[in-house]
Amino acid sequence: LHDQKQMNFSEKKKNSHSVFVLCSLISVTMDDKQPQALKIKREIGLIGGVALISGTMIGSGIFMSPQFVMGYAGSPGASLLIWAVTGVVAMFAALSYAELGTIICESGADFIYILRIYGSCPAFFAAITFILVVKPFSAAAMAISISEYVLAPFYPGCHPPQLIVKCVAAVSILVVAIVNSLNVRIAVRIQVIFLMAKILALAAIVIGGIVEVTQSTRVIVENLNAENAFKGTQYSLNTIGMAFYQGLWSYAGWYNLNYVTEELKRPEVNLPRAVVIAISLVTGLYLLVNVSYLTVMTPTELMSSNAVAVTWGNKVLGSWGWIMSVAAALSAFGSLNGTFFSGGRVCFVAAREGHMPEILAMAHVHRLTPSPALIFTTIISLVVLIPGDFQSIVNYFSFAAWFFYAITLSGLLYLRIKKPELPRSYRVPIILPILVLIAAIFLVLAPIIDSPQIEYLYVALFIFSGVIVYVPFIHYKLCPGLLTKLTVFLQLFLEVAPAEKNL
Repeated sequence: LHDQKQMNFSEKKKNSHSVFVLCSLISVTMDDKQPQALKIKREIGLIGGVALISGTMIGSGIFMSPQFVMGYAGSPGASLLIWAVTGVVAMFAALSYAELGTIICESGADFIYILRIYGSCPAFFAAITFILVVKPFSAAAMAISISEYVLAPFYPGCHPPQLIVKCVAAVSILVVAIVNSLNVRIAVRIQVIFLMAKILALAAIVIGGIVEVTQSTRVIVENLNAENAFKGTQYSLNTIGMAFYQGLWSYAGWYNLNYVTEELKRPEVNLPRAVVIAISLVTGLYLLVNVSYLTVMTPTELMSSNAVAVTWGNKVLGSWGWIMSVAAALSAFGSLNGTFFSGGRVCFVAAREGHMPEILAMAHVHRLTPSPALIFTTIISLVVLIPGDFQSIVNYFSFAAWFFYAITLSGLLYLRIKKPELPRSYRVPIILPILVLIAAIFLVLAPIIDSPQIEYLYVALFIFSGVIVYVPFIHYKLCPGLLTKLTVFLQLFLEVAPAEKNL
């Protein structure tokens, strides 16, 4: 009997699954000391949901994109129209995603929706796009904007050295990654606190614009009167598409709550409510802020500004203009925090479904955070940061993202037609996803048709080169022994264990 026990023990040591069970036993047990699988808790309520959406949306975009939107649109009137239309598109898209989130109550957003509707192959390409392109590019762009605003007071009238910009941006990414790896509640509280700071900063810009209008109406009359408002508007498909890219970048985050559905309390109620509250608030603020910019700056000054909020602050606040630099940096930091919070979950869910290495589907046994996925997202973001600049990063991010947004929205239409019997606690009018789908197709095709660039081909080739990984490792389940040993080593080193779905 003793020899038989020794043999069984040896066999179990060779099985990596025993390590998973050991971690679960160490970390989470029931009252009767029986092992219980790890679960990520539902920590996000309605206020946290609103903060996660609006706190991610209000970030680098409204402080960095206005000059680019103006440059592509060509006139103040067209610029404001694009800001309004992009807000409507974001609202319609978010409401459509809310219905999907109440049908498929799992974290992961686009990846999990495409997986459940269309199957494994298209879901894999969505996974690698969001994990290796969309989320890292988004994080890198936000980190660059933080760096630009932090350094703006130290380099008045000129651009700071790129090396220093990249170093400060890298530090921002690392700080946010550490916070999100330590505790979910801390990350959510940071989001709520920074949301308040953002709203105060934008409210200050709006109030400052109102004061400027009461004191002198010269600039706003020149910029927004009926004769000059649309003077110089550019109508080519490429410029309109690029203007929409920059505008929608400022609304990026409308989908964030769908990435963490399993951590949301009462998602069938709180998901659509949070979407409506957050996006309505953000759209109104964005329009008022852009009007405020145009009350103190001419279109030429706006387009030539390196940091538009700092330029506005210098004109309105004088020697106190540095306050806007601090406010913009804090705003972008909160947005970066929200991006990491949701981005790590995409990687986590994709790994849990077998589309990424198994180690990325594990959570820390004490903190219950998806720390391996967050570490992986951090590494990719730092790599993207090295060669990129803000404008090109936003364009490539938008091109890749809206391609898969279109696929996801088509999945909602498919479920309406083929699966009308599915329980839906929330139903969006069918016209809304159709309109957003048309807009998504336009955003993907317009820049390519009107002004094709080789970089878009590179992005497409990178996405579809994933077939080299999908066929052997996902479809045929080939898993070298070296990968298994590496998974066990990392699991012990990072103190992580598999986590169950929280449905």
